[in-house]
Amino acid sequence: MKRQVKIFFEDYGRKFDLTEETIIKVLNREYNVCIDPNPDYLFFSDGGYKHLKYRNCIKIFYTGENTVPDFNLCDYALAHPHLQYGDRYLRTPYYLFSPEIGKINDYPANAEQALNRKFCNFLSSAGWADPFRAAFFKKLSEYKPIGSGGNYLNNIGGRVSDKMAFIKEYKFSIAFENSSLSGYTTEKIVEAMAANSLPVYWGNPDVGLDFNKESFVCVNDFDTPEAAIAEIIRLDNDDEAYLRKLSAPRCTGANFSKWEEQLFLFLKNIFDQPPNQAKRTTDYGFMYTRKRDMEALRWLFGGKNTGKAVRKLLRLSMMCTSEHRIGTSDGKTFLLSLLRKKNL
Repeated sequence: MKRQVKIFFEDYGRKFDLTEETIIKVLNREYNVCIDPNPDYLFFSDGGYKHLKYRNCIKIFYTGENTVPDFNLCDYALAHPHLQYGDRYLRTPYYLFSPEIGKINDYPANAEQALNRKFCNFLSSAGWADPFRAAFFKKLSEYKPIGSGGNYLNNIGGRVSDKMAFIKEYKFSIAFENSSLSGYTTEKIVEAMAANSLPVYWGNPDVGLDFNKESFVCVNDFDTPEAAIAEIIRLDNDDEAYLRKLSAPRCTGANFSKWEEQLFLFLKNIFDQPPNQAKRTTDYGFMYTRKRDMEALRWLFGGKNTGKAVRKLLRLSMMCTSEHRIGTSDGKTFLLSLLRKKNL
C-alpha cells in the first residue's frame, strides 16, 4: 500500500499550472498524494508571502521565473540556476515543464513547406522585459514585417488563440527571454523548435549546455544586434543554409526524457526521510529575527493590495507612540518596529 503524503501549493500566482500537475503525477508513482491545507510538505513559489505562515512542514521552493532560491526560507528548491547544494537543489528550468519538450526532435518532413512561410513571429505578453527584446523586434522589423501575436506590441488585430499553430506559420521565431541570466531558459526556444520555426534566441548565456547552438540563431553570441540581424537575413535568403540549421540536432546530449525520473528521485529522497531529518532550515540564531521580519512583511503585503497595505501602515503609525521610534536609525527599522507592534 502506498504511504499517504499531505502536500499543498502556495504562492504560485495561478490557480493551477503545469508544474503542480507534474509534481503530483511524479509523486503518485510512489505515494498516495493528498492535497491538504495543513501539509507535511509545502511547495511554494515566488508569487506572494503566504508560504511564511506555514511553520510545521518541509518547504520546497519552485520557480520558473528569473529569481534565485532563498535557502534561508526553503528546505529544498527547484529552479533554473546552475547550482550545487548537496541534496537541497535540483535544476529544473521552466522549459522542462513545456508540453512541447517531447516534440523538439520532430523535424520538418517537407522542405518546400518549411521555406514557403511568412518571415518571423514574436509573442510577448508584457512589456516589463529587458528593453533589448522590444528594440530587437523593432530593428528586425525594418527588414520585413514581423507578426506579433501576443498582448505586447500586437500588430495582427488581437492575441492569438492557438500559439503553436501561429508559430508554425513562420520561418523564424523571436524567442527572447525577459532577461539574460545563466541557466534561465523558458519554454520559448522549445516551442519554436517543436513548431519547426527557427529560433532567434536571446537570454541564457549558457544555453549551449542544454541546446545545440547550430540549431538556432543565438543572439547572445553576436557583438551587436546588427550582426545578429545580418545572420538572420543571410539565412532567410539562403535556402540551403536555412534548412541545414533547421535540421541540425537540437540537443547537446541532455536526455530530456529522463528529467521526470530525476525529479522523482530528488523528491523521493525528501519524502523518505523522517521529517525531523529532512528539515534543512532553522528558526534559531539570526534566522529568528529574519523570519520575524518576513512575517511582518507577509502581514503587510500578503493580500497583494498596495492600497490596503498603505492603510495598514497609516493606522499603525497613528497607534505608534514616541518610544517606538527610539533607536530606529532608518526607515526600514522604523517600519519593522511598527509592524512588530502587532505582535507578529
